[in-house]
Amino acid sequence: MIGLFDSGYGGLSVFRVLKETLPDTPLIYYADHEHCPYGQKSKEYLINRAEKITEVLIEQGAEIIVVACNTATAAAIDHLRNSYDIPFVGMEPAIKPAALSSITKAVGVLATEGTFSGKLFNETKEKYAKDIKVVIQPGTGLVELVEAHKMHTYKSWQVLYPLLKKMKEENVDQIVLGCTHYPFLFEDIQKLAGEHVTLIDPAPAVAKQVVRIKETILDFPKKGKAQFYQFITSHADVKNFRASVLKLVDVNGDNTLFAYDWS
Repeated sequence: MIGLFDSGYGGLSVFRVLKETLPDTPLIYYADHEHCPYGQKSKEYLINRAEKITEVLIEQGAEIIVVACNTATAAAIDHLRNSYDIPFVGMEPAIKPAALSSITKAVGVLATEGTFSGKLFNETKEKYAKDIKVVIQPGTGLVELVEAHKMHTYKSWQVLYPLLKKMKEENVDQIVLGCTHYPFLFEDIQKLAGEHVTLIDPAPAVAKQVVRIKETILDFPKKGKAQFYQFITSHADVKNFRASVLKLVDVNGDNTLFAYDWS
């Protein structure tokens, strides 16, 4: 079983890619809604939450855990790898493919403050984008849009327009979606940025890494009967949680477990 976690619904953008890539592998997803959003939380706070969620996922049988949140990856991935004897896959800031593909030599990155202040983002930026103008923009309000299912609405455009304005002025031709919530706003961002701008979702690269680990490190069966999916939330409103998940990912609600974790 592969476990994933995020502050809320954002990591479902990774879940849906993993589901398509590994259709015969059971997945368990933890949405930490009681502590969402993660963007402004301290490193210590996020490490504490990551530990508690990891314990739940391992107890449920997870053998690989995907930290399906850029902010949590930046804060806690090193700690988790040093603390638990299972593989962890984090969200990589996709600056390298953006820099290599840019013709205008200007790329934009939408992410949270927690991601921008992380060591991984700054090391990747320094290594792969020395000759590239990197226009960083905190995605203020975007997590809340997705959590409230306000994609494809006038409110979405109101929030996105000022965030993308500077990127358009700097003539970026690549925009990195540096938070797992943002791919759910893909169509809105694309319309505002223009068709000439390429949006980069890191989820497919994460799925490839999970496949490599699954096939080379762990003795997972290559084929097998598909098992039901599990979704856990730290918020008590499981009914609303179930309805929201079913709107965002294609799973059979009758063959899927939805649960509340009160710990």
